[in-house]
Amino acid sequence: MKDSIADRELVVTRRFDAPRALVWSAWTEPARFCQWMGPRGFTTTVQAMDVRRGGQALYLMVGPDGTEWMNRARFTEVVPPERLVYLLDAGVDDDPATFEVTVTLASSADGKQTQLTMRTLFPSAAELERVKAFGAVEGGQQTLDKLAAHLAAG
Repeated sequence: MKDSIADRELVVTRRFDAPRALVWSAWTEPARFCQWMGPRGFTTTVQAMDVRRGGQALYLMVGPDGTEWMNRARFTEVVPPERLVYLLDAGVDDDPATFEVTVTLASSADGKQTQLTMRTLFPSAAELERVKAFGAVEGGQQTLDKLAAHLAAG
């Protein structure tokens, strides 16, 4: 029996004190993206970023211990400034751990805040559990903390 979406999905929401256009640019402009992407202690270098349907972003994250993590986001849907959908893998074709990420940005009524909802859909419930055991949930929260700090700095 195939795992249900609920068994394979991780959903994170965060409200930022920043207008949606600024949050969008943090996700889509290489100079901004590399300042916050990755958990505490990680550095990120963007090698390429083409944010459009069919485009991709290649970026290298380096952990505090020097471990390198190549990432490739292949964009399947781009609706500025409200929605990004991409497949994330390790930069190799047919990566069995590839997962889908949907980032939705909703503006508050006054336009001063943005609600981010990130849905990550893994290929199986077992892969979601493996990622959780690896510490990806805490790493994701740290990454969003860094995004909040980046947005606060303007």
